[in-house]
Amino acid sequence: MTDKILVYVLVGFIAQLIDGALGMAYGVTSTTFLLSTGVGPALASASVHMAEVFTTLVSGISHLRFGNVDRALFRRLVIPGVLGGVTGAYVLSELPGDKIKPYVAIYLMLMGLRILWKAARQQVESARLIRHMFPLGLVGGFFDAIGGGGWGPIVTSTLVANGHNPRTSVGSVNAAEFFVTFSQSVVFLITIQLTNWKIIAGLIAGGVIAAPLAAYVCRRLPARKLMVFVGVLIIVVSLRTLVTTL
Repeated sequence: MTDKILVYVLVGFIAQLIDGALGMAYGVTSTTFLLSTGVGPALASASVHMAEVFTTLVSGISHLRFGNVDRALFRRLVIPGVLGGVTGAYVLSELPGDKIKPYVAIYLMLMGLRILWKAARQQVESARLIRHMFPLGLVGGFFDAIGGGGWGPIVTSTLVANGHNPRTSVGSVNAAEFFVTFSQSVVFLITIQLTNWKIIAGLIAGGVIAAPLAAYVCRRLPARKLMVFVGVLIIVVSLRTLVTTL
């Protein structure tokens, strides 16, 4: 049993290191691992989000301390993200998530290609917020709940693709994610009986250890390199989603 817990700790560490540095993939990495062990989609998503309550809190504080958070961007993402997350958590058991995943993956792949194009043209900085922030947060929170991950890939990729600074996009999205995840977890606790606390504890331990390190990596990486990493990660994850669902 101890060996299994250490595996969950390792998964949580790797997932949070990627998520904290690049703004995405904690849910995708952790949920994929849990599904491969036979855990059902609803229970896997609930377990990941319970662990993320703790990891995103530490991650958000770390990004704030390293100066990675744009407070205006953070405020505009929190409320729609929470609303979308709560809605997605409620309808998780009813919605045919597998049928929707390919369309989300195609959208994300296009965002990844756009990010790489901007990185190649060195279009990194922009002081303007995109206009439709509310629906972006709403959609990101919704798909995050039903898929066990999606807040970072959808929100971070869209922000960076539209010219936002990669470092502050990653930091702001990570900081807002705590509130999104907390609201989802409350709904999951009410609607789903959680019994796999050892899995959750392992994911929490690994994620909390990795969060400050990931925020530091995000702070130190040059913006253009960060854009390339984010773009490549989005494309790889999207391709995997398409292959496994089609």
